Amino acid sequence: MVEEGILNTIKKYNLIEDGDKIVVAVSGGPDSITLLDCLYNLKENKKLDFEMVVCHINHGLRENAKIDEKYVLDYCNKINIKCFVLHAKVKEEAEKQKRGLEEMGRIIRYDFFDEVAKETNSNKIAIAHNSNDNVETIIMNIIRGSGLSGLKGIEAISGKYIRPLIETSRADIEIYCEDKKLNPRHDESNDDNVYTRNKVRNIVIPYIKRELNPNIIETINRLSIIAKDDLNYLELQTEVAYNNMLLEENFSKENVYNNEKEAKIILDLKKFNNENKAIEKRVILHAINKLFGTTKGIEKIHIEDIIKLCNNNIGNKFLTPNKKTKVEIKNKTIVIKRLK
Repeated sequence: MVEEGILNTIKKYNLIEDGDKIVVAVSGGPDSITLLDCLYNLKENKKLDFEMVVCHINHGLRENAKIDEKYVLDYCNKINIKCFVLHAKVKEEAEKQKRGLEEMGRIIRYDFFDEVAKETNSNKIAIAHNSNDNVETIIMNIIRGSGLSGLKGIEAISGKYIRPLIETSRADIEIYCEDKKLNPRHDESNDDNVYTRNKVRNIVIPYIKRELNPNIIETINRLSIIAKDDLNYLELQTEVAYNNMLLEENFSKENVYNNEKEAKIILDLKKFNNENKAIEKRVILHAINKLFGTTKGIEKIHIEDIIKLCNNNIGNKFLTPNKKTKVEIKNKTIVIKRLK
């Protein structure tokens, strides 16, 4: 059932195409070993045509890390799949860079995934996020005050990263491991409720299941699908509105990441002010993303201040949401600049 479900997800989102070469991230836990086992079976049974290698990270944080590493290596040897291993020093790096352990661990992991993909000429990286992970992420986003975008949760595909387990529940994964006698490793850090995700996983969701809604995983995953559909429509309408009010784009793709050069986007003020506020917000973010390749550093309050500035329609006024961004009202236009 799990293998069939994963194949359906792969086909639904076009996650794997013939000739792909995939790096599979495997910790040795139930999720990742299920991902590896299913992908291997789908490949061997000729239901999918692709190549794969495995990568494993020993974070150097747990006593059992060496046992986890051996477990993954033994499995890969059994199925004759090459496995790349990184011995990381997450704690030392976190202290050195003044970052939290979770954040530092994630940075190291994804850097290593990219490194292995480059070394093996792989075009995709498979991560073992499941439907429970998606629900946990959405709840965390709600707690942090996220907007509609936070209800999307984890995407099945984002760039080169694919998540074939994203529609598979943790309960089904555990049953699969038991049926296949995979004997996955257990990460004790998942039991430590000092981390926000673990609190949501081990305390919040069980409480909601017990006291409010036993089907909370399925319910929130349905919400995620609805949010994605709505956001896709809003993004389409944002693109239409942006193109309608666009007067000038003065930058090249090469310059987006070059802080030495000034770049700007000029929009028609009247057309902007005639839009719904939801579209206005997204147009501003869309323009900033075009200039910087990201919207990092632009907060909700900055967007609201920019919209107020535009709606007041007073010429020769400007805002600087941060030291690299300037938004100016000039000659009935909105000028959004990336400063040198």
